[in-house]
Amino acid sequence: MPRRQLQKSDRIVIVGAGVFGLSTALHLAIRGYKNVTVFDRHDYDASKYAYRSGADSASSDTNKIIRSAYGSAVEYQDLSKEAIEWWTAWNEELKGGKDLPPGLSSSDRVYINNGTLAFTDKDEMPTFELDTIRNMRAAGLGATQLITTNPEDVKAADHRGWGYGIDPFRRKERGKANVGVLDTTGGVVVADKACRFALHKARALGVKFVFDARAGAFETYWHDKDGKVVGVKTQDGQRHPADKVVMACGGWTPSLVPQLDGLCETTAGSIIMLKIPRDSPLFDRFAPERFPSYMWKLWDGPEGGLYGFPRDDQGWMKIGYRGTKYTNPQVQPDGRVRSVPITRYTPGEKVTHIPRKAMQVFKRFLAEYLPELAEHGIGIELTRLCWYTDSFDNHYVVDDVPGQDATVMVATGGCGHAFKYLPNLGKWIVDIMEGVGSERTLVQRWRWRALQPGTEPFNVLMQGSTSPAAIKNVSWSKDSDLKPAGSGPRL
Repeated sequence: MPRRQLQKSDRIVIVGAGVFGLSTALHLAIRGYKNVTVFDRHDYDASKYAYRSGADSASSDTNKIIRSAYGSAVEYQDLSKEAIEWWTAWNEELKGGKDLPPGLSSSDRVYINNGTLAFTDKDEMPTFELDTIRNMRAAGLGATQLITTNPEDVKAADHRGWGYGIDPFRRKERGKANVGVLDTTGGVVVADKACRFALHKARALGVKFVFDARAGAFETYWHDKDGKVVGVKTQDGQRHPADKVVMACGGWTPSLVPQLDGLCETTAGSIIMLKIPRDSPLFDRFAPERFPSYMWKLWDGPEGGLYGFPRDDQGWMKIGYRGTKYTNPQVQPDGRVRSVPITRYTPGEKVTHIPRKAMQVFKRFLAEYLPELAEHGIGIELTRLCWYTDSFDNHYVVDDVPGQDATVMVATGGCGHAFKYLPNLGKWIVDIMEGVGSERTLVQRWRWRALQPGTEPFNVLMQGSTSPAAIKNVSWSKDSDLKPAGSGPRL
């Protein structure tokens, strides 16, 4: 069925206030839509999108990587370039100091251009990085990619102020290999502050937000007598009429939109947090002005798949692992088994640790690449599972849900690489809602689709309860893997 042409006065309901929902709401308002309401079960005004304050969405985080390096996927390379322009503009808005959200000041930044280092323990550059270098050169951006083993690039890095990013793990002085490429367009986006800034901007443009465990929590669609979706019902029993419903619920989307079976699945990455005291000599060593974000053996499977960051303003250093993507298969009301998030803050059963395999990879990495942390008594203080939505081909899903009369659409499938597009992703989503630019590669990539027979998926989905990655089948890390505050080194 052809997509109904949206009107500026249409009632638009967005379920979810993470990266997809926030960005969509913001750009709807920028484009002049006057009746946009976002519902979320979590009170982000209270938690300020901080995980340690009870927010457990993937967008609720200290920081995320931003990069233009995308291998052969030049469409995302271009999208990243566009995003960086928006991030830079947001920094300028913050610097101007006018109409800022509570708790943010003109000294805050949402984007730190300190580079992203992709590196390996092998002797040769991975294919992904070689593809990135080739495509960035083709786009006239070759100078932004500095190869750690190329003497001319090393010299250029020193001359341009990027020397700290060429060998941040001090491999050369330890007589170790240092094979990688520094993407100087990349760096860090400060996730919680960025979400608060986007929320504030959307509100200022008239978007309404309902944050409440019941009044903001989606329960079901509201149908008319003919079975057409005409709104949503929240868990407080209230009905909210809508001409368009956008399901942008992050890791909860596949269990709320069962039509996504086979296209998307909720998977968990593992995260550790280390706290560097302000009076430690490592506080300056790992400052974002002296240490890049990084990706280590990102495509190497269970023994790789790490990414990490410099410390933040409070001294927290985050490292993530997606070498194994974990699932939590649960029987749903329709009898199907789907993975659903379970976190430290899930009512009832909770998860406060990470799988032992993830912890083993973390500890090996810390011992090999960051031994000075243990030498200064700095160990792991917090762990979490971070739930994303993966698609089988690693592309997003932004399209109407089949069988819903073009009233309901999804914006999901971030696959762990969507947050960098918070400022501009919604522009593309609203284009899709309006039927604009359908010939563009990304718009076509994000359409509803199915895995074709004989096609090898990028992500293998829905292996069910027998999967070795199902959390009920894994061994877990223990309290002894953590370093209690004030104790000596445990790594």
